[in-house]
Amino acid sequence: MSSLDLAVIGNCTIAALVDRRAQIVWNCFPRFDGDPVFSTLLDCPEEHTDATQRGVFAIDQVGMKTCEQTYLENTAVLCSTMTDGHGNVVEITDFVPRFKHYDRTFRPPMLIRRVRPIKGRPRIRVRLRPHFDWGALQPATTRGSNHMRFVGPNTSLRLTTDAPISYVAEERPFVVDRPISFFFGEDEPLRSETDSTAREFLDKTVDYWRDWVRSLSVPFDWQEAVIRAAITLKLCNYEETGAIVAALTTSIPEAPHTKRNWDYRYCWLRDAYFVIQALNRLGTTKTMEEYLTYITNIVDDADANPAQRDMPPLFSITRSPELDEKEATALAGYRGMGPVRIGNAAYTQIQNDAYGSIVLASTHAFLDRRLIRTGNQAFFEHLEALGQRAIEVFDQPDAGPWELRTKAAVHTFPSVMCWAACDRLVKIARAMGREDRAAYWYEQAERMHGIIDARAFNKEKGTFVSSFDGEHLDATLLLLAELDFVKASDPRFVATVDAVGRALRRGDLLLRYDVEDDFGLMHTAFMICGFWYVDALNAIGRKQEAVDLFERILSLRNSFGLFSEDADFTTGELWGNFPQTYSMVGLINSAVRLSRSWEEAF
Repeated sequence: MSSLDLAVIGNCTIAALVDRRAQIVWNCFPRFDGDPVFSTLLDCPEEHTDATQRGVFAIDQVGMKTCEQTYLENTAVLCSTMTDGHGNVVEITDFVPRFKHYDRTFRPPMLIRRVRPIKGRPRIRVRLRPHFDWGALQPATTRGSNHMRFVGPNTSLRLTTDAPISYVAEERPFVVDRPISFFFGEDEPLRSETDSTAREFLDKTVDYWRDWVRSLSVPFDWQEAVIRAAITLKLCNYEETGAIVAALTTSIPEAPHTKRNWDYRYCWLRDAYFVIQALNRLGTTKTMEEYLTYITNIVDDADANPAQRDMPPLFSITRSPELDEKEATALAGYRGMGPVRIGNAAYTQIQNDAYGSIVLASTHAFLDRRLIRTGNQAFFEHLEALGQRAIEVFDQPDAGPWELRTKAAVHTFPSVMCWAACDRLVKIARAMGREDRAAYWYEQAERMHGIIDARAFNKEKGTFVSSFDGEHLDATLLLLAELDFVKASDPRFVATVDAVGRALRRGDLLLRYDVEDDFGLMHTAFMICGFWYVDALNAIGRKQEAVDLFERILSLRNSFGLFSEDADFTTGELWGNFPQTYSMVGLINSAVRLSRSWEEAF
């Protein structure tokens, strides 16, 4: 049965998912949101044999009994060691090249698989079966002395290898008695010797990632988990534009047989504050600055289009706000649980937290002196325009933080984020020496705070609630202290944390909310909500309880140290799109808060 026990390899242009048999089961070309030429993850592999499986790049060891897999330490390079029933051993090293070349980062859309015999005479069979147009089109193939081409109406891809091309084309088993390499990507010839190039690219890629990790600021405790989360977060960064996608997949359902099934290969503004926070804590200022540049371009887009009053909640990796949703009917879906969706109709929703998310993230451009591309007067004026819009909508209904498709209300979290936009504009104005504007934004923030404080707090329950004058709870209430809306010591916040724990906690995880929505009740927990709860427990002084819970949540990572969006709160099985940026960011932020300092540890 397919599962989310997957590894990710990538280079900030493309990324691929590798399963426990060292099969590449998901890979979009020529970028994260492109056509998945390897998509067997969403083609119900349980119903296929090796002979009928589509959309896969497999290097099978004949008679394989075990497959041990691990990342090379502090890299995005995966090593799979296969052993057959006779003790023959073969090693597959999978990576996507990324390194400095001519003072630029070399990151082509290219997969490299290097195969080495380790013991005996292992035999392998290569099954290279890309397809186009979301599984609907099998490409025509041509071949030369050391390459195969896969040709479609709009694109062509090429395999270059020093393995016998006839064996690869006919999927015929052969003995591996020397190292061999496979280059798969754009239809361009490899103008160098195959294996030496693979070795050179591998060495340089390993060096790149280890140098990158060496530059990180990590907490003393849980270093391995934080480093793997940081690498994975970087792999979700489309470096050309600075965008960071919510996940690398589409249509992994949030729970078995649910209609909660979406395309997450896009950028949600709601993620911006938390992602920037994690990048800042890790010290990855270049990635943070590139992501801020992506966001500031969105701000400039909004200023250039005054007719568009509402900010879309998500964008493509090239900032397109139009992501029409359609279905890929040729793919059956994860474990047959379709539909497979392309695009995300949530881009049409009103989600008022976007204004706060942008301003909170952009505050770094004015206050972080490490950055080269800092904020200026023109950008401040653009942010002020967003602040004005936040004033207008903070008490208006929207789809809320959880993107309800048929229900609207005045949700507490978006209202607080609108307040946060005005509150942070005070800080920005003061940093720029604009006391007149600081006074204006302070007055607006104070007025909004009073209204939200009165209408989002339920006196009968003694807690904050998820909507104005409401009675229900949701996990975003755990963020009120982090956003500085209340102090962590405020008895009302402490009571809210306790109430959220009682109402939403299931085992070691938390639901987003426990009331019916457009699709009924929740059947899995949302991973980042568990980290929010950990952070809230720590903030109200229950640190040891927070540490213990954090470590139990960490134990739910897959065998490669990765999280998806959701997990079954009974079995711990991962569900939802993968790997989930939000989940990895939650892990990083909690670890930094809970860890002993390096001074304490030594």
